[in-house]
Amino acid sequence: MSAPTPTEPRGTRRPDESMTLLTEVMNHPLDPGYAEAARARELGTRGRPTVPGRTVALLLAAALGLVTVVAVQSLRAPSPSIVEARNVLQQQITERQDRADALSRSIATTSAEVNALQSQALAEQSPSLLATVQDDTVASGAVAVSGPGITVTVADASDAVADDGTVDPDRRVQDSDLQNVVNALWAAGAEAVAINGQRLTSTTAIRSAGSAILVDFVGLASPYHVQAIGDPDTLRSTFAASNAADQLKVLGESYGLESSVATEKHLDLDGGGPSTLQYAKPLG
Repeated sequence: MSAPTPTEPRGTRRPDESMTLLTEVMNHPLDPGYAEAARARELGTRGRPTVPGRTVALLLAAALGLVTVVAVQSLRAPSPSIVEARNVLQQQITERQDRADALSRSIATTSAEVNALQSQALAEQSPSLLATVQDDTVASGAVAVSGPGITVTVADASDAVADDGTVDPDRRVQDSDLQNVVNALWAAGAEAVAINGQRLTSTTAIRSAGSAILVDFVGLASPYHVQAIGDPDTLRSTFAASNAADQLKVLGESYGLESSVATEKHLDLDGGGPSTLQYAKPLG
């Protein structure tokens, strides 16, 4: 059997014959229509666009722009069902917040009546025990108190929220920042402390939930006014020398958090209500 006769002499094939597509792209990068238009422009034979042609092109561009705007607005606009659901949710939140406020006022009124009856009964039976109970309720934050003191105000940085709505957590007050301020005030001799009117008791917790700070499960917002009752001069000088004051200064220089300390001649702090006892024993 004889070998087939090659159609081409050996060595006449192009080295890039197997890459025809790549070769065509490299040698002819422009579509033939584009190449013809470029050649006509170079030779000056390309006709000028007519007025009707320009008018049609302008109308087409305007129509495309209008369609694009309408499409974008349609996509951004919420559906009626979503708007209705959001309105219902907002109404429910408002109603339940009003109910919670009414219940809080009722609890405060009832607690005041209970304290009055308790004081009346103890005043007749054991005046010394009444004095002890009154001291303990003040220390635990169960009853309202008033007197001189100071107010430490801590606020988020002015640029904590960007123009596009994004929030920089480093430029917002954290729960740990308020914890440090409160602990420094207790150490400075504060007799009672409240944050934005929310009295701190012996069982109060300062925690964060998302971007909100909770004090006894009550959400608070910046600026945070930490009020402390006690000797104003002692509170102010001792707090100024504390680590909490140094930390506030560093946060202000690094992240733009705002803080200030003001002396108060008179402060009124509401009571936090009676505490739920887990363990108790008779007084000796």
